Amino acid sequence: MRAMGGSERETKFYGSTTVGERGQMVIPAEARRDLNITPSTKLLVFAGGPGGESLIITRADSIAEYVAKAKDLMVKMEEMIKKEEKDK
Repeated sequence: MRAMGGSERETKFYGSTTVGERGQMVIPAEARRDLNITPSTKLLVFAGGPGGESLIITRADSIAEYVAKAKDLMVKMEEMIKKEEKDK
């Protein structure tokens, strides 16, 4: 599986967690270590998967990096399209 930052990362199962009375859950220590999640790390939570019943949690900074790269790619693609149209 390709991580958002562009590096290869194996899909890894870190265990399970239970939602508490106040809606909180604990991220397993190994996952926090591997993904450098500290108490101040901003996370984004999405619903997805079949039926929209899966939670996807990712670091906000990894999404920001991905969006920046996607924007750069879009600009390059637009430039290529304009060049192709001009060369016709």
